[in-house]
Parts: sequence; C-alpha cells; structure tokens
Amino acid sequence: MRDKVLILNQDFSAIAVCTVTKAFLLVYLEKAELISKANGSVLRTVSTTYPVPSVIRLQRYVKVPYYGIALSRHNVLRRDNFLCQYCGTNRNLTLDHLLPRSRGGETSWYNIVTACSRCNTRKGDRTPEEAGLKLHRSPSRPSLYTFLQQHLNDANEDWQIYLKVAKK
Repeated sequence: MRDKVLILNQDFSAIAVCTVTKAFLLVYLEKAELISKANGSVLRTVSTTYPVPSVIRLQRYVKVPYYGIALSRHNVLRRDNFLCQYCGTNRNLTLDHLLPRSRGGETSWYNIVTACSRCNTRKGDRTPEEAGLKLHRSPSRPSLYTFLQQHLNDANEDWQIYLKVAKK
C-alpha cells in the first residue's frame, strides 16, 4: 500500500501523485475512474476484491493553479538527485549558493545546488571557479513533470505515456 498512483485530470493531463488508499477512495466514491491497474495486486474486503490502481482519471476537470515548484531544501535535493553537484557523493548533503550570499548571491533555483559538507567547506566564500570546483550539472528550475518522472520505476511503465504527452 506504499505504492504511488498517478492522477490525471479529465483531459488526461498529469496533475499529481497520491497514495493507493486515496486513489482507491476516489474511484470507490466515483470521483475518478480506473485507467490502469497495478500488476495483479488487489485490495480485499470481506465480500469483494478490487484492483489496485496505478493510474486514475478524475471525472470532472479540476483547474489547478500552477505556482511552480516551491523552492525548499527538499526540492533542491530532489532536483539534484540527492547528490553533491561537485563530487557526486550522497553523504552529509547541504545547500550551496554558487554566488555566496555574502557577495550578493540570491536564494533562487539558479544559484543553489546540493553540495556535501566537504565540498561546501572547500568552496567557502568563493564561486566554484575560484575554488577550482566544477559543477556536474547547471542548476535550473524544475517542472512538475520533472518531479513526477522521478516517481517512475519499472512498476509504473504505464505512467510514461501520460508524462510524455504532458511535456510536449
């Protein structure tokens, strides 16, 4: 029951990911329809068996205001795949301002990267170039679909159709 379910709007655009429990309730209450089932898994009651959803579609169109992905520590770590952008380790992770705040650097998607404490200390109050460090990947603002695709794994191959359509 820890699996995730892709929620599609009425127009088949991906809008969210939820738990199996929430998805089942939406289908059971007829607020959504089952589009794709998880591989043979079922939910059982005393008298009935229900398929575990993998993709559901809402019965009514929901206007979702898009404000972008919130800039937070967790979302920066997710964007950078929980890896130091200088050395690639996944231990003792911190956030690093490319242009240090003491030198006028802002806290934005384009100025913050994930760094291990060792690389962050080595960089100090300098830019990566001044410290002799090279970024593995330039920082960017992630999209909703970037984060949804991180939920993809072998068990959710049926999600790919909807996420590829949404990116176009």
